Amino acid sequence: MTEYFFDQHYHNIRYGQESLNLKEFEYCTFTNCVFSDCNMIGVTFIDCQFHHCIFNQSKINHTAFRTVYFNNCQIQEVNFAMSDKLIFEMHFDHCTLDFSKFYALKLKGISFNNSSLIAVDFMATDLTAAQFYNCDLYRAEFEKANASKVDFSTSRNYTIDPAKTKLKKAIFALEGVKGLLDKHEIVVK
Repeated sequence: MTEYFFDQHYHNIRYGQESLNLKEFEYCTFTNCVFSDCNMIGVTFIDCQFHHCIFNQSKINHTAFRTVYFNNCQIQEVNFAMSDKLIFEMHFDHCTLDFSKFYALKLKGISFNNSSLIAVDFMATDLTAAQFYNCDLYRAEFEKANASKVDFSTSRNYTIDPAKTKLKKAIFALEGVKGLLDKHEIVVK
């Protein structure tokens, strides 16, 4: 049976491997909490906020993120691909998501602001109308992704192959266009 928590505030907690399993949190706030040891199964977060939390290498299986906000969080090497896909909505501000995976998820309208997304896997992901504001996308992978209407104009270090990524009406800054030409070994000065 699932335990339900509503409008709770959690501070300075280090969660164990199974301590969140089969729990539902709605309108809850987590501050300075550590989730790195978690092996989440059947957890639901609805309209929740995470501030200064650490998720590095946590396991996320069949976990629902329904309108969830991450602020100043460390979320490195986390595989979101096995998340519950029903009403999947997340937003990231000043977060580090290096080496995380969003493979084949529907992330329409997702926002990444002032975040590090080094070597993040966005392969086959639907990023339609996503916002990447001032993000480092060094070695992020976009092959077979739908990046239509995505705003990359303030981000940097991306390498995207337009032949392998749908980019209709995507927005790029002139100085970032070289990231679309790398495969052709064209030098832009």
